[in-house]
Amino acid sequence: MTDPVLTVENISVFYGAAQAVNGLSLELHKGEMLALIGANGAGKSTLFKAITGLVPQRHGDIRFRKRSLMGMSPGRITSEGIAMVPEGRRLFRSLSVEENLVLGGQVGRKGPWNLDKVYGVFPILREKRHEPGTSLSGGQQQMVAIGRALMSNPDVLLLDEVSLGLAPVVIKDIYAMLPKILGEGLATILVEQDVTRALRVSQRCLCLLEGHASLSGRSDSFSQAEISAAYFGT
Repeated sequence: MTDPVLTVENISVFYGAAQAVNGLSLELHKGEMLALIGANGAGKSTLFKAITGLVPQRHGDIRFRKRSLMGMSPGRITSEGIAMVPEGRRLFRSLSVEENLVLGGQVGRKGPWNLDKVYGVFPILREKRHEPGTSLSGGQQQMVAIGRALMSNPDVLLLDEVSLGLAPVVIKDIYAMLPKILGEGLATILVEQDVTRALRVSQRCLCLLEGHASLSGRSDSFSQAEISAAYFGT
């Protein structure tokens, strides 16, 4: 097997005295999708924030292509090749759809993703490119958020709660577009509350419980009972 693109090694993250991530390790390889599952408060979003430099880890190391990300700013980590689609999308209200997308490309990384390619995956965004990003429907805003991340031409894509608050038909449409996105060899970590969907689209899964790994392995190798026990700690 090739060397991992991303390595998280025994990291711990605290908010004050409260420990949110406890001795967590994982590896992510090129072209792989890892489903990160767990109940609310399990530490999933905190892990993403640690990888992208938004919160510091107190112990352990995070390496991207063998290079430690310790002490790097979020902007530097993005320019290295890690992009996140945050929970809640977080588009800029004052910017149009296209301006939000262009902002993602400001890091200047070379790669396959540009406006034309994003519009090819999400045609509705071309039609609405001059409209304020936050005036779109929830599903269309999620497309903008994904497109903005892709515009940085990342090697690792972190997807945090892609389907949160969206109608089932919209979720289905977004997931139908994922193969076009992941076909570029992206390594992806997907946080998703719909465990069945997450396991169906991923190669491996990692379940978090109170900040530590309660289950890890191939997505198709666990029974529903094993997933439930790891998820709820029963």
